Amino acid sequence: MLASITCANPIAWGKDGPPEGTNDGMASDAGPAVGGDGYVPIRDYAAIGDGRTVALVSRGGSVDWLCLPDLDSPSVFGALLDSRRGGRFELAPEAPFAVERRYADASNVLLTTFRTADGAVCVTDAMTIPGAELAPGRELVRRVDGLAGSVAMRWRVTPRPGYASWPTRVERRSGVPVVTARGDAIAVCAWSAGRPEVTTDAIAGRVVVEQGRTALLALSAAHDEPLVLPARVDVERRLSETTAFWRRWAGRTQHDGPWREAVVRSALALKLLFHAPSGAIAAAATTSLPETIGGERNWDYRYSWVRDSFFTLQALQRLSCVPESEAFLWWLLHASQLTSPQLRVLYRLDGGAKVPERILRLAGYRGSAPVRVGNEAVRQRQLDVYGDLFETMALHVGYGHRLDRETARRLARSADLVARTWELPDSGIWEVRSAPRHFTHSKVMCWAALDRAQALARDGHLPARSAGRWRAQADAARRFVDERCWSEAKQSYVRFAGGEELDASLLFTALVGFGEPPGERVRATVDAVQRELANGPLVHRYLGEDGLAGREGAFLACSFWLVEALARTGRVERAGELLDELIALANDVGLYAEEIDPRSGEFLGNFPQALVHLALINAAVVVSGEMTA
Repeated sequence: MLASITCANPIAWGKDGPPEGTNDGMASDAGPAVGGDGYVPIRDYAAIGDGRTVALVSRGGSVDWLCLPDLDSPSVFGALLDSRRGGRFELAPEAPFAVERRYADASNVLLTTFRTADGAVCVTDAMTIPGAELAPGRELVRRVDGLAGSVAMRWRVTPRPGYASWPTRVERRSGVPVVTARGDAIAVCAWSAGRPEVTTDAIAGRVVVEQGRTALLALSAAHDEPLVLPARVDVERRLSETTAFWRRWAGRTQHDGPWREAVVRSALALKLLFHAPSGAIAAAATTSLPETIGGERNWDYRYSWVRDSFFTLQALQRLSCVPESEAFLWWLLHASQLTSPQLRVLYRLDGGAKVPERILRLAGYRGSAPVRVGNEAVRQRQLDVYGDLFETMALHVGYGHRLDRETARRLARSADLVARTWELPDSGIWEVRSAPRHFTHSKVMCWAALDRAQALARDGHLPARSAGRWRAQADAARRFVDERCWSEAKQSYVRFAGGEELDASLLFTALVGFGEPPGERVRATVDAVQRELANGPLVHRYLGEDGLAGREGAFLACSFWLVEALARTGRVERAGELLDELIALANDVGLYAEEIDPRSGEFLGNFPQALVHLALINAAVVVSGEMTA
């Protein structure tokens, strides 16, 4: 046993096992909910990762999603998007079982306890972090510890590289099964886990794990590099060091408010989505998980969105995650330099600007097709991203940093661009695929961009030659919003100029200080959004047409934005109550997908979703601060 890991609820049954018909305090479900189509609820996944890629592990012990070598690379296990062809790594008891799971303390090491009539085991899942070693490879470790009695376990690895499209070969090297496809190689190492059986397309094994005994499995992967076959002692050591790494990292996060546990778990979820080589943060770990089951609203979120930058920097600074904050800022400046003075909506994790969208020949989660890689939204005009950029830079300067001369010049050119283009229609924050409109949120964020640019110039951080024009155009943008985007009938700002629909992005009027201090229009808009778009604690983005068929669930980030907006407009007690309700909607390991179906509670959209966890952190910090003010 590893001293640094304690499995959930170790038990000490007698030789006959648990009494018949009891579950010894287990959750009432007798196992994971697997549909007849082979898919499990998105809610039933947990995430593990190593700072370069992320694996999703189901409650039933199957790794159904893993891209190698990086998070935005093609999948090796893709059963999440095609249960028949996608490939997976299964590990579970042969007999019916009950299951519970948690992360090991404050870490991203997953502990899953399986209990059968004959005994119990704990499976520890982690993607190991190499630490100071020079290790280009990736390593997925699955350790089975016997807790009580004996449990017969079966495991099966069915890799399907290249989104299940690459020719694959399975062979033995030095007695170890190895899977090869193009420039990728994966070794399937097993110690005390039964002799691996190798077929043309899979590696499988069976082992009976008794109390006090341990079985160990490791997938060691290489991409265009020599494949290293690890020794068991080294795998054990890396597993222990990985647990220690996560605990040290989580211990440095600073938040002592009433929602600390949820805040730290959200910080750990965000850390999984950081791309260590570049400093970028992915919007999510997956592509094409549907916003509507069976529908077409399926997008690739394995890229970094500029509009997340302000929330990211804000959350990281508030938690004292300074290295991640600085790395992300410099990634953003590097990536945006390639397209300056224009901003792309999103960039690849390596900073590249080209992410062409294409359709894969996969069935889609529960038949939700198409399955997309790449994201066509990169080509849209979304003017709100400039507001996010300048909010980010104003925050950076506010923490005592200076801008170098070249960065200041580039930002000034971007501000000039906003001053010239803010009056144009665009596709808006939600990247609609209908005709561009004069979205209110976009105008508000253009105002924010020009307002912050003028303030930065006033304080000597940007060249001041155009500051007067920035101020004049900021005032013009504000007048546009007040005169053309306000509805007397609704007593609220509206989704777009001349319309009567509402949009949750209108909450940004409170979040970015559009009516600073918050005026009656901002307060009334927050109330209207809650009145028309909320379903209990959940908030829809909008209810109007967007160029796509079908409807979506409630957007969780908007729900947390409502919490923050309520707190900023003086409704602190209600904000705290709503935050409690939303935190209770996380899955059993504290993670969120992009959306929730208000009727069923089912998770929808990509998972885990960075923007939701960022919004949770910022809402918790703001509400805590207002409570103690």
